[in-house]
Amino acid sequence: MISFLARLGVPVLAVLAIAGCGSSSSTTTSSSTPTTTTTGGTGTVAAIAAKVPAAIKSKGTLVVGTEAQYAPNEFLASDGHTIIGMDPDLVTALAEVMGLKAKFNDAQFEAIIPGIQAGRYDIGASSFTDTKEREKKVDFVTYFNAGVSFYAKSSANPGVETLADICGKTVGVEKGTVEQEQSEEQSKKCTKEGKKAVTVLSFPGQNQVNLAIASGRAEVGLADSPVVAYQIKQNNGQFKLIGKTYEYAPYGLAVPKNSGLAQPMLEALKQLMASGRYKAILERWGIQEGAISNPKINGAIS
Repeated sequence: MISFLARLGVPVLAVLAIAGCGSSSSTTTSSSTPTTTTTGGTGTVAAIAAKVPAAIKSKGTLVVGTEAQYAPNEFLASDGHTIIGMDPDLVTALAEVMGLKAKFNDAQFEAIIPGIQAGRYDIGASSFTDTKEREKKVDFVTYFNAGVSFYAKSSANPGVETLADICGKTVGVEKGTVEQEQSEEQSKKCTKEGKKAVTVLSFPGQNQVNLAIASGRAEVGLADSPVVAYQIKQNNGQFKLIGKTYEYAPYGLAVPKNSGLAQPMLEALKQLMASGRYKAILERWGIQEGAISNPKINGAIS
């Protein structure tokens, strides 16, 4: 999960390109841009398309919320508008199998699940970890496996191997993410053990986390394993991987609770797996090590 191939044909975004594995709270919308990246062709499968809920079938488009700061999973192309990456490619392919098109909206990460609940988005595709807590708010279709990694400025030696080692450290995380939750929980454990608390710097987007690490404001950053690995590879030695990647868990595409959309999406994903298109999409972005073979509806492990 932490060795990646260089991506072809897309410019490096330097320090301004990571984002999260997160949760939800405030409500923020942003500009909407359909992705133009595709990988291979599968075509509509009539039996699957027939199961798409009537309201979505009638409009013919899946409205997708994503925070486009999380290369290689989802981020902005060099034009500053087009949303590209693994998630856009995969959702575009899933929509095709279901007889639909996909329209991607760049949104603040923590606002996506509330946006799904409010009917603003049909899908959330933003490297969400499928957790039991989030399953109370939305349904998920699992499609990838990722862990949490630590990273730091290349010249720094924060002495972090595991989560227990961040006591007394200043850590950078994206607001609303699993990484924020875990850092805050660890801080409580630290103080109970008589150690110094963790100073958790949470930012509205992962770009700001990267800048905090690069400037030395934060000693350690936590983010999803594919994103940390990609960022290290793309940033000319500015960052380094530290410690041990931990707690691998499934990513899930989020859909409204009991909407009827999860089942055709699951079947469409299985179709992409059988055709080889799923594998081709992951290989395109160098993240094939996170591939799964048994996608599920609400497959949270914790």
